[in-house]
Amino acid sequence: MLQKEFDLHDIVEMKKQHPCGTNRWKIIRMGMDIRIKCEGCQHSVLIPRKEFTRKLKRVLEKHEE
Repeated sequence: MLQKEFDLHDIVEMKKQHPCGTNRWKIIRMGMDIRIKCEGCQHSVLIPRKEFTRKLKRVLEKHEE
């Protein structure tokens, strides 16, 4: 299985879009759970890491340090 690489402050695309119509999410917290924030309406969601990796489609933008 392909390991998906993501890091804090990356912009990601999920398999299903948010009800507001956007499909761009920013990773704002990482640990056992991952908190992502919708780039359209600023709503944040806390998802278990295993579920997040399953629902992640691709990384759109990597965060530059």
